[in-house]
Amino acid sequence: MRSGKEIVMCSGKQGRRARPWTAQDPPAQRSSPRIIAVHGVLPPNRYEQAELTEAVAQWLRLGPRARRLLRQFHANSGVRSRHFALTLDEYPKLSGLGRANDAYLEVALDLAGQAVAGGLREAGLTPADVDLLIGASTTGIATPSLDARLANQLGMRPDVRRVPLFGLGCVAGAAGLARAYDYLAARPDQVAVLFTVELCSVTVQLDDDSVSALVGSALFGDGGACVVLAGAERGTGTAGAGPRVLGTRSHLYPDSGHLMGWDVRDTGFKVVLGAGIPAAIERYLPGDVDEFLAHHGLTRADIGRWVSHPGGPKVLRAIEEALQLPAGATELTWRSLESIGNISSASVLHILRDTCRQQPDPGTLGLLLAVGPGFCSELVLLQW
Repeated sequence: MRSGKEIVMCSGKQGRRARPWTAQDPPAQRSSPRIIAVHGVLPPNRYEQAELTEAVAQWLRLGPRARRLLRQFHANSGVRSRHFALTLDEYPKLSGLGRANDAYLEVALDLAGQAVAGGLREAGLTPADVDLLIGASTTGIATPSLDARLANQLGMRPDVRRVPLFGLGCVAGAAGLARAYDYLAARPDQVAVLFTVELCSVTVQLDDDSVSALVGSALFGDGGACVVLAGAERGTGTAGAGPRVLGTRSHLYPDSGHLMGWDVRDTGFKVVLGAGIPAAIERYLPGDVDEFLAHHGLTRADIGRWVSHPGGPKVLRAIEEALQLPAGATELTWRSLESIGNISSASVLHILRDTCRQQPDPGTLGLLLAVGPGFCSELVLLQW
């Protein structure tokens, strides 16, 4: 086991623009908020997939047939290792919603604090500089919300605006980024901070051997992330070389609420993962992307970086095939899935961090995308 905490500052290389755009591009850029730091955190308990396979089989007391299914799902998940909030011997003790939520509150607040403190440090800002704090999490319940506890813990101003997001699951990282964009478009002299933290492991149901539960046990891990954004009129010193956010799009798909979510029981959160998720992606996502890009005078061919939430292998392949993405377009997503699994809302932000680390050429356009409960998609247009 080892700590997986990482920090990165978004930065861009000097040089020729990756592609010319229209005459409206420069003023659009100047008025757009900029991402000035991305910070990812992981809990210290790291496990290889094979170790987790055997642990889950023991926790759930699976019979021979269910064990075979479990091993098949774990082997085909594309996941090599994951980070968990607790040590493996602690999970059989999470016998009810109360115990699981106590574990969530303790670890989630710590991870969120690490994420936000690290993001602000990398951006060259202090907690007192934050005007808007958005917190996204769907794997536990907190009242006061995590953002309120975190604002007090880090010493943010008492007038900081707070937006807690619950129920968005895997799409919340993209949705939170979009809501930060909305805020800063109206208040260009301010700073917005988004944090996400998900402890998928503490939602384990010790009496659930359904296919959804076995698939979920193969994919989901724990972690958090923070994105710091500055409005177009906000000075950021030496920071601020990350991508600008040029626009966003949300789409709630009809008659699809049954595909993904939680069934809340006395024992906690029982995962819902419908077999129809890839089909919904194939049906709706291409139109979403094309309409969104067309609104900005663009096509898929103009996108140089695809920052996609991983889901799982079936979901990611459905995204690739539906959008007819070029070879290698989702390489960073596959790498993230392999090394840390699907950490729900934080995954797409970890992949954004990894994309920033590669320092795309100035002018490169990117599309950040995620899908989640609702069933829905969130799209965020970026330019380095």
